[in-house]
Amino acid sequence: MKGFGVVAFAMNDGVLLDRLDGELRLAGRPTSELISRLAAGACPRIAALKGADPAIRIGRLIAAEAWTDAAMALIELEIPSWKVRSLVREGGEWLCSLSKQPNLSMELGDTIEASHELLPLAILRALVEARRRDSVAPRAISAVPLVRAASEPLICCDNFS
Repeated sequence: MKGFGVVAFAMNDGVLLDRLDGELRLAGRPTSELISRLAAGACPRIAALKGADPAIRIGRLIAAEAWTDAAMALIELEIPSWKVRSLVREGGEWLCSLSKQPNLSMELGDTIEASHELLPLAILRALVEARRRDSVAPRAISAVPLVRAASEPLICCDNFS
């Protein structure tokens, strides 16, 4: 397998992720070309780690056509805050659920679900949906103001009685 390419992720995340999800949804089987396009388009960490152990490991899994292991390794590397909550085969399709809080009930936790007839493609569709959700999620802003340390000792003068 050749190296992972880099796609300008900022060009329009939503359009790129929609296109990748459509390719995965319509795919009849995983291929190294499909996984490489997904890695190039939705996995900026793997492109940044080109030549490092995690990227080499994923490349070897793809070369060995170990699709499910490669999909799980991509989730572990690219979206470490998301964990696989469940993998269920129902009605001829695999349903992959990812969660940021896998120990909470489905109603309380932030959960993503994606499905496909093939397990590795269901997992990869969930990865794409997690990337989509993370790209549109508002960034946390600290409400705690930054304060310099006092140069003199402070004394509390409040009466707590």
